[in-house]
Amino acid sequence: MATTAMKTPASVWIVGTLALLWNLVGVAAFVMQLAMPAEALQAMPPEQRSVYEATPGWIYLFYGVATIGGVLGAIGLLLRRRWAAPVWLVALVALLLQVVASYAVTPAWTVSGASGLAFPVVLLVIACALWLFARHLAERGVLR
Repeated sequence: MATTAMKTPASVWIVGTLALLWNLVGVAAFVMQLAMPAEALQAMPPEQRSVYEATPGWIYLFYGVATIGGVLGAIGLLLRRRWAAPVWLVALVALLLQVVASYAVTPAWTVSGASGLAFPVVLLVIACALWLFARHLAERGVLR
Protein backbone atom coordinates (compact mmCIF):
# COMPACT_ATOMS: atom_id res chain seq x y z
CA MET A 1 0.00 0.00 0.00
CA ALA A 2 1.62 3.21 -1.16
CA THR A 3 1.03 6.46 0.65
CA THR A 4 1.72 9.84 -0.77
CA ALA A 5 2.96 12.67 1.35
CA MET A 6 0.64 15.65 1.26
CA LYS A 7 2.36 18.97 0.67
CA THR A 8 1.65 21.40 3.46
CA PRO A 9 -0.45 24.29 2.17
CA ALA A 10 1.07 27.75 2.54
CA SER A 11 -2.00 28.74 4.54
CA VAL A 12 -0.78 26.54 7.40
CA TRP A 13 2.43 28.55 7.70
CA ILE A 14 0.74 31.92 7.21
CA VAL A 15 -2.18 31.32 9.56
CA GLY A 16 0.02 29.48 12.06
CA THR A 17 2.57 32.28 12.23
CA LEU A 18 -0.06 35.03 12.48
CA ALA A 19 -1.99 33.02 15.09
CA LEU A 20 1.16 32.50 17.13
CA LEU A 21 1.99 36.21 17.08
CA TRP A 22 -1.64 37.16 17.87
CA ASN A 23 -1.82 34.75 20.79
CA LEU A 24 1.58 35.79 22.15
CA VAL A 25 0.18 39.33 22.33
CA GLY A 26 -2.74 37.84 24.28
CA VAL A 27 -0.36 36.11 26.71
CA ALA A 28 1.55 39.37 27.15
CA ALA A 29 -1.72 41.20 27.94
CA PHE A 30 -2.65 38.42 30.39
CA VAL A 31 0.71 38.64 32.19
CA MET A 32 0.59 42.45 32.28
CA GLN A 33 -2.89 42.37 33.77
CA LEU A 34 -1.86 39.85 36.42
CA ALA A 35 1.28 41.81 37.30
CA MET A 36 -0.27 45.28 37.16
CA PRO A 37 1.41 47.53 39.70
CA ALA A 38 -0.71 49.54 42.11
CA GLU A 39 0.40 52.78 40.44
CA ALA A 40 -1.01 51.64 37.08
CA LEU A 41 -4.27 50.60 38.75
CA GLN A 42 -4.58 54.00 40.41
CA ALA A 43 -3.93 55.75 37.09
CA MET A 44 -6.94 54.03 35.47
CA PRO A 45 -10.20 55.92 35.06
CA PRO A 46 -12.46 55.11 38.04
CA GLU A 47 -14.96 53.15 35.89
CA GLN A 48 -12.28 50.95 34.38
CA ARG A 49 -10.67 50.44 37.79
CA SER A 50 -14.03 49.33 39.24
CA VAL A 51 -14.24 46.55 36.63
CA TYR A 52 -10.65 45.47 37.30
CA GLU A 53 -11.16 45.46 41.07
CA ALA A 54 -14.45 43.55 40.81
CA THR A 55 -12.95 40.78 38.67
CA PRO A 56 -12.68 37.61 40.77
CA GLY A 57 -9.50 35.55 40.52
CA TRP A 58 -11.21 32.56 38.95
CA ILE A 59 -11.93 34.57 35.79
CA TYR A 60 -8.17 34.80 35.27
CA LEU A 61 -8.10 31.02 35.04
CA PHE A 62 -10.30 31.26 31.92
CA TYR A 63 -8.16 34.11 30.61
CA GLY A 64 -4.98 32.07 31.07
CA VAL A 65 -6.42 28.95 29.46
CA ALA A 66 -7.68 31.00 26.52
CA THR A 67 -4.38 32.77 25.86
CA ILE A 68 -1.98 29.95 26.60
CA GLY A 69 -4.27 27.53 24.77
CA GLY A 70 -4.19 29.85 21.78
CA VAL A 71 -0.38 29.79 21.75
CA LEU A 72 -0.32 26.00 22.08
CA GLY A 73 -2.89 25.65 19.29
CA ALA A 74 -0.75 27.83 17.01
CA ILE A 75 2.35 25.80 17.82
CA GLY A 76 0.38 22.62 17.13
CA LEU A 77 -0.71 23.99 13.78
CA LEU A 78 2.85 24.95 12.84
CA LEU A 79 3.98 21.45 13.84
CA ARG A 80 1.06 20.09 11.78
CA ARG A 81 -0.39 18.16 14.71
CA ARG A 82 -4.03 17.09 14.94
CA TRP A 83 -4.19 18.14 18.58
CA ALA A 84 -4.13 21.81 17.48
CA ALA A 85 -7.88 21.68 16.78
CA PRO A 86 -9.02 20.39 20.20
CA VAL A 87 -6.57 22.70 21.97
CA TRP A 88 -8.04 25.66 20.09
CA LEU A 89 -11.53 24.44 20.97
CA VAL A 90 -10.60 24.46 24.67
CA ALA A 91 -9.16 27.97 24.26
CA LEU A 92 -12.35 29.10 22.50
CA VAL A 93 -14.58 27.73 25.27
CA ALA A 94 -12.35 29.34 27.92
CA LEU A 95 -12.57 32.67 26.11
CA LEU A 96 -16.34 32.44 25.87
CA LEU A 97 -16.57 31.63 29.59
CA GLN A 98 -14.24 34.54 30.40
CA VAL A 99 -16.34 37.01 28.43
CA VAL A 100 -19.66 35.80 29.82
CA ALA A 101 -18.34 35.69 33.38
CA SER A 102 -16.77 39.14 33.07
CA TYR A 103 -20.08 40.67 32.07
CA ALA A 104 -22.03 38.61 34.60
CA VAL A 105 -20.02 39.34 37.75
CA THR A 106 -18.36 42.72 37.17
CA PRO A 107 -19.77 46.16 36.34
CA ALA A 108 -18.40 45.83 32.77
CA TRP A 109 -21.85 46.22 31.20
CA THR A 110 -22.58 49.33 33.26
CA VAL A 111 -19.19 50.82 32.36
CA SER A 112 -19.06 50.04 28.64
CA GLY A 113 -22.50 48.80 27.59
CA ALA A 114 -22.96 46.98 24.30
CA SER A 115 -20.06 48.82 22.67
CA GLY A 116 -17.73 47.12 25.13
CA LEU A 117 -18.59 43.78 23.55
CA ALA A 118 -17.05 44.69 20.19
CA PHE A 119 -13.52 43.55 21.00
CA PRO A 120 -14.56 40.35 22.85
CA VAL A 121 -16.76 39.44 19.85
CA VAL A 122 -13.79 39.97 17.51
CA LEU A 123 -11.69 37.75 19.77
CA LEU A 124 -14.37 35.05 19.73
CA VAL A 125 -14.69 35.20 15.93
CA ILE A 126 -10.92 34.85 15.51
CA ALA A 127 -10.75 31.98 18.01
CA CYS A 128 -13.64 30.21 16.29
CA ALA A 129 -12.05 30.70 12.86
CA LEU A 130 -8.74 29.25 14.08
CA TRP A 131 -10.48 26.22 15.56
CA LEU A 132 -12.50 25.62 12.37
CA PHE A 133 -9.38 26.06 10.22
CA ALA A 134 -7.42 23.49 12.25
CA ARG A 135 -10.39 21.10 12.32
CA HIS A 136 -10.72 21.36 8.54
CA LEU A 137 -7.01 20.64 8.06
CA ALA A 138 -7.21 17.68 10.42
CA GLU A 139 -10.17 16.26 8.49
CA ARG A 140 -8.25 16.67 5.21
CA GLY A 141 -5.25 14.84 6.66
CA VAL A 142 -2.93 17.83 6.57
CA LEU A 143 -2.46 17.59 10.33
CA ARG A 144 -1.16 14.31 11.66
